Amino acid sequence: MRSFDTAVPVEARAICAEFQGRQVLRDVSLSVGRREIFAIIGPSGSGKTTLLRHLLGLARPRQGSAFVFGHPVAELSRHELAGLRRRIGVAFQGGALLNSLSVVQNIELPLKQHTRLDAATIRIMTHIKLELLGLLDIDALMPAQLSGGMLKRASLARAVIMDPELLFVDEPSSGLDPVNAAALDDLLVELRDSLGMTIVVITHAMETALNIADKILLLDSGEVVTVGSPTELLQSRDARVQSMLQRRPVRAGSAADDYLNRLTAGT
Repeated sequence: MRSFDTAVPVEARAICAEFQGRQVLRDVSLSVGRREIFAIIGPSGSGKTTLLRHLLGLARPRQGSAFVFGHPVAELSRHELAGLRRRIGVAFQGGALLNSLSVVQNIELPLKQHTRLDAATIRIMTHIKLELLGLLDIDALMPAQLSGGMLKRASLARAVIMDPELLFVDEPSSGLDPVNAAALDDLLVELRDSLGMTIVVITHAMETALNIADKILLLDSGEVVTVGSPTELLQSRDARVQSMLQRRPVRAGSAADDYLNRLTAGT
């Protein structure tokens, strides 16, 4: 059942974190609105994974707080955190599927473990997600038999099987060719639009962020460089923003590519 509380889905307030004596997050703040696709982007070592762990309540900040639906995740009991996580889906970078189970068995597993639904209802709910994610033809395959793109889709299907209000996606386009990366970008937008969820994307791929995000947070060396819409980033004169934009590989025909071409042409 969906909650109708008014708290923002995700908020971070001046989070500072250390790892092995080195500061890896410095006063990181953010706020994610409902039904937004919010991208956190930065190069390797920028602190993206550490920030994700704090937002999920898997790590306690040295300073500051992370909130999910208004709840301070680092201060919740194990029981309270488990209850909150029923409203959250997570698609991990490597897929995190169980190799001993087929695609359909992996996807239906959360329903079997965390609900009391009967077998017929579980089959119907799983079929809906398989169809939505384009997995009906491969539902009997094992994870080792899947392509990179299909593995990502299966991971997403399992993450959304319980209709979460909030979805975290870690490096969705990692290891994918441009065609499959673009298809997965489109799929994330479709999930937001069809299921009404809020999505937080952790990525190093600037093109993914520019193509799908309502807001983008640029993270570099543990610090927030800026937060803004794709248009605001593309129009920014900040040297650090421009440096991060220029390091990205641009997919031909992308919205960002077209925008930059218009600027160059003076139209």
